[in-house]
Amino acid sequence: MNTDRKALWAVRQSALPTVVRSCPDCPGMRHRASGKIRANANGKLLDVWLLLSCATCDRTSKVPVHERVHVSTLEPARLVAYENNDPSAVRELVMSASLAAKNRYRLDWTGTWELETRTPLYALDDPNPLSVQVRFELPAPVRVERLLQLGLALSRAEVRRLVADERIRLPFAPDAKAHQDFELTVHGPGFVDAAKHAKSLDAPGPEHPGLTRIGLRPHPARSSHTGPRRTRRSLM
Repeated sequence: MNTDRKALWAVRQSALPTVVRSCPDCPGMRHRASGKIRANANGKLLDVWLLLSCATCDRTSKVPVHERVHVSTLEPARLVAYENNDPSAVRELVMSASLAAKNRYRLDWTGTWELETRTPLYALDDPNPLSVQVRFELPAPVRVERLLQLGLALSRAEVRRLVADERIRLPFAPDAKAHQDFELTVHGPGFVDAAKHAKSLDAPGPEHPGLTRIGLRPHPARSSHTGPRRTRRSLM
């Protein structure tokens, strides 16, 4: 059997997540990254904030990143990135789940990702299994079922049927949300029948299930003859 059928799916970033928290100046709850980081030094102590803009009134607000930390505790390259509003540093801070938890706000990942399927494209009716590596460029929590729909160009009902038939093997439930790399396997249509056949061969026989389970053979059926039994005696 050919086991070299492999594909790579990449969850690519298309936008930064939205910060969901209340605005002091308006009823707005959604904030976007302004692309700026503010660093303020007081002697050897440093404060660093991520700057956000309210999507409703455009008010700028600050998210504390470091508060009263000694300059020596930060790597020089990171400090330079903060001072220069480095886009990779802004991206890291906006996507940080720990920073969101620390400052008690929620990240909305809607519209932040797209699926790129680097394959060759394989037909689903091929009898050989297809191994799919799923790589995440950003930690967006994506429903696995949705990834399968996009990657295999199938409807939700078709995906659920293939999972129920065990033609799609996953490390977790299809309605779970993944945000880290994982691997899945897609089997051909003959896999279901082969699996059922293998299970039937492993199942104990219907006549003597108890004996089969403990490794004993059933005795042959006795004759229905009701004549006198012969007794073998030893000669002394």
